[in-house]
Amino acid sequence: QPWTNTSVALTVVVSVTASWAALRFYKRFLRRIPNISHLHPDALRTRSLYGYVTRVGDGDNFRFFHTPLGIFAGWGWLPSRRVQDLGKKELQDQTLHVRIAGVDAPECAHFGRPAQPYSAEALEWLKGTVEGRYVRVYPLRKDQYERVVGKVVSRWVRKDLGTAMIKTGCATVYEAKFGSEFAGLEEVYRKEEERARAGGKGMWKAPGLVGRILGEKGEVRESPREYKNRMKA
Repeated sequence: QPWTNTSVALTVVVSVTASWAALRFYKRFLRRIPNISHLHPDALRTRSLYGYVTRVGDGDNFRFFHTPLGIFAGWGWLPSRRVQDLGKKELQDQTLHVRIAGVDAPECAHFGRPAQPYSAEALEWLKGTVEGRYVRVYPLRKDQYERVVGKVVSRWVRKDLGTAMIKTGCATVYEAKFGSEFAGLEEVYRKEEERARAGGKGMWKAPGLVGRILGEKGEVRESPREYKNRMKA
C-alpha cells in the first residue's frame, strides 16, 4: 500500500510538472503574438520574436507578423500559413508595429509637413532590405504610439539592422532626451555615424556638379530630431 501511494504521488507530480513545462513552452515558443495588446511585459528584454515584415511605412519602422518557430511550424509554406498571401483585411489587428531602436531616419512628408532630404531614399532602402522578408525582433519596450521599440536583426544585412542603416547613411543615432533604447549598441552607432559622415554616405553625400549649380548644400545638417523640434515650434 505505501508503495502504491508513493507511485500515485509520483505520477501526479510528473504529470503536473510535464503540464507546466508544456504550457511554458507553448507560451514562450509556440503562441503567436498578434498585436501590441497581446505583448506581455514579461516578453520585453527577455526574448526575441521571429516574423515576417508585411509593410514598411516609414524609414525607421514597419509592420511585423509574428511567426513563432518560422518554417519549422509551417510558416511561409503550409497553405494555411502563407503570410505572404494575406491581404490587408486578413492582416488587420494581426501585426505588431515595430520601431527600430536607437536610430532615426529622415522624416517623410506627414500631416502637411514637408519631407526631409533623403527621406525617400532611406524609405526605399528599408523596403528593399526587410519588406516581404523575415527578421528577428528583440522587444525592449512599448512606446506612446503603441509600437514595439526593439533591436532588429536581418540576415539580409547579416547584422543588427540599426547598424546597417546608420552605416549606409540612411539614419542617424536617436537623439531624443527620453525613451532612447540602444540594446547596448549606442557606442557602435555613434562610431558608425562618424564614419558615414566622413565617408559621405547616404544623407551625408556631397552634391555633384549639377547639384551645386542648382544650389544644393550637400550634407544634411538638420537631424531628424532637429527637424521634429522645428516642426513643433
